[in-house]
Amino acid sequence: MENTSGQGVAAVVPPELDRWNWGAFFLNWIWGIGNNTFIALLMFVPVVNMVMPFVLGVKGSAWAWCNKRWDSVDHFRRVQRKWAIGGVVAIIALIGFGVGVWFSVTAIMKHSEAYQMAVAQLQANSEAINALGTPITTGAPTGKFETSGPTGTADLQFSVEGPKAKGTVYLHATKDLDAWKINRIELQIEGRPGRINLAKGGDRASLDDGLGAVRRGAFTVALRL
Repeated sequence: MENTSGQGVAAVVPPELDRWNWGAFFLNWIWGIGNNTFIALLMFVPVVNMVMPFVLGVKGSAWAWCNKRWDSVDHFRRVQRKWAIGGVVAIIALIGFGVGVWFSVTAIMKHSEAYQMAVAQLQANSEAINALGTPITTGAPTGKFETSGPTGTADLQFSVEGPKAKGTVYLHATKDLDAWKINRIELQIEGRPGRINLAKGGDRASLDDGLGAVRRGAFTVALRL
């Protein structure tokens, strides 16, 4: 069969090449530039970019054969295989980066003073202790955490679990003049109506001891106060 690659609409696509293209699907517009298939730049058009990866996956091989000159069918396959491998590597790297960012942000929030204060407040509240039992374990915080010099805000939630029940702590705290202050902190027990106001019913000595333990990294001590 005559090699008609690169002849545009006049090119005849070999049947064995007219199949799904993983490189075009994963790398879309980057693949498009590298294969003279500039329709892939529609990836930058809102809404269209939601379906374009699938269109490129289906039509990419045929478009690449028509739009660029190839030495042979084997040459085309070798190059497209490299694009596919590159796409898989890029996706894995992107997922790894996202997971790394998530763990980093979670670590920052978990070691923040606002979170530590919330854990200590939880441990100092007699109603929460009676509802959950001891020891109490806490999960990773999620939500919004922002700081800028001596000011900041924290709107967080984290799971808690004791021998008697499970629940979620909701926290709103602000930082002013480099000092954090809890404005509102509540505990929602699973299967129980209403919430426990953790700002009430706490023992001052227990709160100070618990906060000190959390700041030192002695989480098991703080969770058993």
